Amino acid sequence: MSCGPRRDDASARRRSKTSRRTHFASNAEGRNHNHAAEPTIEQETRSEDELDVPWQVVVHNDPVNLMSYVTMVFQRVFGYPREKAERHMLEVHQKGGRFCGAACAERAELYVQQLHGYLLLATLERQC
Repeated sequence: MSCGPRRDDASARRRSKTSRRTHFASNAEGRNHNHAAEPTIEQETRSEDELDVPWQVVVHNDPVNLMSYVTMVFQRVFGYPREKAERHMLEVHQKGGRFCGAACAERAELYVQQLHGYLLLATLERQC
């Protein structure tokens, strides 16, 4: 499960995403309001590797829903075949919480939202 093609070349790793913030410098004394404020631009950079860190979707044990229902949800949300969905459902049931998938942040958030839509408790954990 990936969010797109993975870039492995060194130049892609050095590239960074940049967001700009504009702050307006005010007069130090705060008395002279005749001069226009001059904008100061700060740049915040993060490498692409930091942005593409996989996230784990953790599904927590649910004593309310039937096991067959949880299996069906895993099939629909993650696209697992029935056997794999049943295996993950049993691990969640026996261990209390189980990692069910890894994805980039946006896709992992989507999985969690979908699981919540089926009334299952799921959380995100950053993969180290």
